[in-house]
Amino acid sequence: MARVMVVDDANFMRVTLSTILKKENHDIVGEAADGAEAVRLYKELDPDLVTMDITMPVMNGIDAIKEIKSYDPHATIIVCSAMGQQKVVVEAIESGAKDFIVKPFDDSQVLETVNRLVK
Repeated sequence: MARVMVVDDANFMRVTLSTILKKENHDIVGEAADGAEAVRLYKELDPDLVTMDITMPVMNGIDAIKEIKSYDPHATIIVCSAMGQQKVVVEAIESGAKDFIVKPFDDSQVLETVNRLVK
């Protein structure tokens, strides 16, 4: 079981991802709707894992990843992106994300990725 923070500007995406993770008894310790909020909450909550959307208002996911990784080089971040955003996913991985999951979410893919990174 991991302490997870879910970051996405779309509420229904946060709810969907939280529901999938709760099925596997992961604890959703926080949610953020933009990158700036994600950075602030990361420092406050110190989650085991962060799921990070890329395209968000205020601060995008790439910049949030860079800021979180500069604060905590050991942060475990999974990027969530829509199909066809390979270039952005590569940039996110280069910025410090550990892996990615594709929207729309497939329950088994989400759980496999999360469980592999938190063991």
